[in-house]
Parts: sequence; C-alpha cells; structure tokens
Amino acid sequence: MTKILKTLSLLLCIIFLYNCKGTKDTSQNTKKEQWVNLLSRNDLKDWIVKIKGQEVGVNYKSTFQVENGILKVNYDEYNNTFNRTFGHIYYKKPFSNYKFKMDYRFVGEQLGDGEGWAKRNSGIMIHCEDPKNIGLDQNFPISIEVQLLGGNGTGERATANLCTPGTHVEIDGELKKQHCMDSSSKAFHGEQWVHIEIEVRNDSIIKHFINGEEVMSYSKPQFGGKVDYNPEFWKNKAGQPLKEGYISLQSESHPVEFKNIEILELK
Repeated sequence: MTKILKTLSLLLCIIFLYNCKGTKDTSQNTKKEQWVNLLSRNDLKDWIVKIKGQEVGVNYKSTFQVENGILKVNYDEYNNTFNRTFGHIYYKKPFSNYKFKMDYRFVGEQLGDGEGWAKRNSGIMIHCEDPKNIGLDQNFPISIEVQLLGGNGTGERATANLCTPGTHVEIDGELKKQHCMDSSSKAFHGEQWVHIEIEVRNDSIIKHFINGEEVMSYSKPQFGGKVDYNPEFWKNKAGQPLKEGYISLQSESHPVEFKNIEILELK
C-alpha cells in the first residue's frame, strides 16, 4: 500500500509540474503576440497629418480618410491636380525596436499631374523625424523609406524597396549612398491586397517581408546624404546613428489603401 501511495504521489507531482510548465509557456506565447492595432479607433485621432504647403495637423482636401477600418489616401477633392503636395500621416508616438505589419493596395488612377515615378507608388517611412519639426514646404521627412510599388500590368516591379531621404544604410558591411535600392520581391499587379511586415532593431538590423518572405535586409541606419530643407542642420548630423523615430504613410498622387495596421514592440 505504501508503495502504491508513493507511486500515486509521484504521478500527481509530475502532472502538477507539467500543468505549471504548460501554463507558463502559454503566458509567454501570449506575451510575445501582443500586437497593437494602430487604427483601432477607426478614425485619425491617433495620427498626425503633414502635407507640403500646409501646417502640421491640416488634412488638406481630406487626403487621409478612414472607412470601415481602412486608411485611404483619397484625392476626390483635388480636381485631378496634385501640384507636388506630397503628404504623410504619422502615428502619434515614436518607436525604436518593433515589428510592423499591414496590408496595402493601389486603387484607381494617378492624378493627372503626378510625377511619373509616383504612379502606383507609396511608402512606409520609419525612423522619421518629428512631424512637428517638418518644414512648411518640405517634401519628405528625414527617414528610412520602405517603398511600396504596384505592378504596371506587365513585367517586373519590385515592392518593399529601400529609399533613403537624408539617410544612409549598410548592406553586407558596405555603406550605401544611392537613394533607392530594389528588394527581391516579385511584382503585384492590379488592385490586390499585399501583406508587408518590417522588423526594426533600433540602429542595428532592419528587414522587409512581403507575404511572409524576406525580400530585403540592411543595417546601421544613419543620417547622411543631401537634404534640401535646413541642409546645414542635417549635414552636422551626418554619420550619427538613427535609433528611433515616427512611422508615417505616404500620399504621392496615386490613391492607395492601408488596413490591419499593427505593431509589436520588442525588447
């Protein structure tokens, strides 16, 4: 009887420890997946608009709109005239170490006077300067741009590319100073939704993913390169690491939509 009781006690201990371990693992997994929806309010109250030629906070001609959980770049009030009014909408706080994901698609037609390079073109700007410091007539924020391109119907046109307004990065240990570099993604034609994810590790590694596949990786983001607005200020910062900043989405003359905009902050 004593032997049976000891065996039962041992089995109960094993079951207890197993359940505790399972509870702990579940808790850790839940913690790892605490993604935050940046558009949960279904309005723009958590976002800051800055459009060239307008004061910060002015949503010129209702460029940015939210409808049924979709953030739309809309030009219905533009009378088919863009006039280089490049715009950005910034989430209200900066980030440093995180994963960011969303779905995007290009719709409709580009405005008549939009730049040729801006057709089916938008972007996610990361490590952006503070929108409150953007100049009145400044085209783009100093940032790292994850360039979004839609296919033109035929041929290849990569998306999740890298552009560097006022910045540089390193690839394979080499400092890259060209403005834009293509990723390894395929083209996405028409108005299909595309899923993009970005992993940002402070001033260390940054990776781009399209539909779950890594298409670009680089490191050591830093200030550098020609800047037209307030050039002396930015020249004095050249070479300094770019550790954090705001996240913004672009308006560049072609209608585009964003949804499922989420972030997971990392330690």
